[in-house]
Amino acid sequence: MSDPHDFLRDDPHLGPLVEAHGELTIDPAEDVFARFVTSVIRQQVSMASASATRERLFDAVDVTPDGIREADDEVLRDAGLSRQKTRYVNNIADAFTENDYSKGFFEELSDDEVRDELTSITGVGEWTADMQLLFSLGREDVFPVGDLGVRKGMKTVFEGDLTRAAMRERAERWRPYRSYATLYLWRAEENIAEAVDEVED
Repeated sequence: MSDPHDFLRDDPHLGPLVEAHGELTIDPAEDVFARFVTSVIRQQVSMASASATRERLFDAVDVTPDGIREADDEVLRDAGLSRQKTRYVNNIADAFTENDYSKGFFEELSDDEVRDELTSITGVGEWTADMQLLFSLGREDVFPVGDLGVRKGMKTVFEGDLTRAAMRERAERWRPYRSYATLYLWRAEENIAEAVDEVED
């Protein structure tokens, strides 16, 4: 299999971004559960708000399945989680405990099987599942079209509005390295690029 950077360097749309930003890498998180909770925190809020909530939550509780379940919901709320997200992280903690989830558990599954497993948890949608594939499991061929930054990046590199279906179709040219393409799409616009490091933490 070819090197993902050499592969994308030959693409007329992403090649300039590879040259501009160098060889970006996918570095899977060591702690799958903590990274999962971080993704829930980042659902539909600004990066600054998510960062502040993450810091407060990680200071307030032990961010493990047991630590979340043992924490009073008011503690989670005081850290900045909404009532809905408090319920979601509790659901995820329950799922990790009941199903004995671990990095090893998910490594045995295909990307679609991981999505099916994770989206069966109330509060986990396609975007959150895709973030786990990318940042917890380091999968190389994930295209999170539900991500606003990805859609903005596609609009920039293809110079116009596209439907999500058209984005998926155009992203086929980057298979089997669509995760790497995603890293470059996040850097296609300066205002996106400024927040990328936060997304990847």
